[in-house]
Amino acid sequence: MKKKIVDIARDLNLSPSTISKIVNNKGRISSETRERVLKYVKECGYLAMSNARILSSKKSWTIGIIYSDISLIGFEHPFFSRIFQSFKDYVAQRGYDVVMIVSKLGYNELTYLEWCENKKVDGILIVMGNINNPNIIEVVNSSFPCISTDIVMPNLHSVICDDKQGVILAIDYAIKLGFSKIMMVTGPKTARSFYVRTEFFEEEMKKRNISYNEGDIITTDGFGFSSGFNAGQEIAKRKNLPELIIVNSDVIAYGVIRGLNSMDLDVPNDISVIGYDDIEFSQNFTPSLTTILQDTKLIGEKAAEALLLAINQKLQKKQKITYLPVSLIERESTKKKN
Repeated sequence: MKKKIVDIARDLNLSPSTISKIVNNKGRISSETRERVLKYVKECGYLAMSNARILSSKKSWTIGIIYSDISLIGFEHPFFSRIFQSFKDYVAQRGYDVVMIVSKLGYNELTYLEWCENKKVDGILIVMGNINNPNIIEVVNSSFPCISTDIVMPNLHSVICDDKQGVILAIDYAIKLGFSKIMMVTGPKTARSFYVRTEFFEEEMKKRNISYNEGDIITTDGFGFSSGFNAGQEIAKRKNLPELIIVNSDVIAYGVIRGLNSMDLDVPNDISVIGYDDIEFSQNFTPSLTTILQDTKLIGEKAAEALLLAINQKLQKKQKITYLPVSLIERESTKKKN
């Protein structure tokens, strides 16, 4: 007769919770204890389903998550948190657990690569990161399959939305509304998306012969509401106000609008504002935010699909970018020029 978990715990002089963590590949257990328990349960006939898969396939059925938080907002950021949730739901339906990759394991300082090797993850998702971070570079150049929904670099498959399409949609819409005095507010250019959207904005404005100068692009000092608020107040103090502002983040756009409001400027009656992302709150904000929609559910699912393919087919690593389409959602923060 197969033994129960309490019997195994008694035989090995360990707690039932320790046995449960080991057979379900959870918790921080020493490798020596883990190997002793797995050997015993295999011999005595008790195997949790997840652990049976691990032993038979020589996979951990675990995916490591890197969230190198350059925004200082963490998983509270609505855009990246929704991507992560979509990714997690997709892989969970296919039997995988996800674990956060951190810089410490107990009292030990570890690189991301050392952490992944210690946990024997099958693959890695980089939700957000800095391409100059040596820990990220080391992981991307390792043998671990990697996918990112944020950064682009050699040996990495990136699943991102088409930033050029988003900027073109925003400028096309501004022109459709009758505006020619267009400016951009962007977040710190250490973030790839903010950098490339700003580059595309300059490129498109020149291509269309729309007049603008360096002062028509404001780079905020942070990623949140307060940074946008400061930018909005700065814009409001100008003698020549823009007719429409393209903001490269919904969260920053909220701040820009409130900053303008604090200086007695109304959105959209005095200045129209277009955001970027279409996070959930955008339709409930006052005024509701016209924005470029990035489909976070699709991003997470496509990233998960690509990573599992790389894991299961042992694909050779190379730089690859999968671009996903965006669309413009028209709401109350913009209106046609009088």
